[in-house]
Amino acid sequence: MTENLSNIPIFFVVFLFSLSFHEAAHAWTAERFGDSTGRYLGRITLNPLAHIDIFGTIIFPLVGLITGGMMFGWAKPVPVNTSAMRDRRLGDICTSAAGPLSNLILATVFFVLLKLVYRTSLLPIESLGQIGDALKTMLDIGLILNIVLCVFNLLPIPPLDGSHVLENLLPPGAAQIYEKLRPYGFILMIFLLMSGALGRVINPVLRFVSTML
Repeated sequence: MTENLSNIPIFFVVFLFSLSFHEAAHAWTAERFGDSTGRYLGRITLNPLAHIDIFGTIIFPLVGLITGGMMFGWAKPVPVNTSAMRDRRLGDICTSAAGPLSNLILATVFFVLLKLVYRTSLLPIESLGQIGDALKTMLDIGLILNIVLCVFNLLPIPPLDGSHVLENLLPPGAAQIYEKLRPYGFILMIFLLMSGALGRVINPVLRFVSTML
């Protein structure tokens, strides 16, 4: 995604926008169920300054660049107070799922725009020269990145969004056992990233989308 160093600024622009959209979706959905914590904290916004996590948004992606791995990361999580929700269980499920769903929406938008680009008569950005090349690169990165964010966040590994959905769907006894895994979630995520296991989950999805394009 970022083999060309000149694409790094484009990556970060798309990356910050996608993360901001993701976190704003969490906060907006939580408010729909009665929890206004995200709004009070100024998280229903696309301003990346409200969502940046120094390690996850800046340092971790740069380490991926330096080591030649995947440039990936996360934003500052939106605090959610389920006790303020009218329906705790449904509210937590929908709020958690809103993040990956927002990335799926963005991926769909980027996909449609790329299809129009391939039909150059409908969206002839190649006629714009270097600006057109930059726009196409932005669309390519936006599609791939949002697919990665969507699939990654759906994994049932604490504290990812998928873990909150799964925990709410489990019987009470199983949910309590599952909750005990949370302290080890970050270690497991790093292992998936560094071992290449995450790629074996995401790459088939990327190949399918590439075929559709």
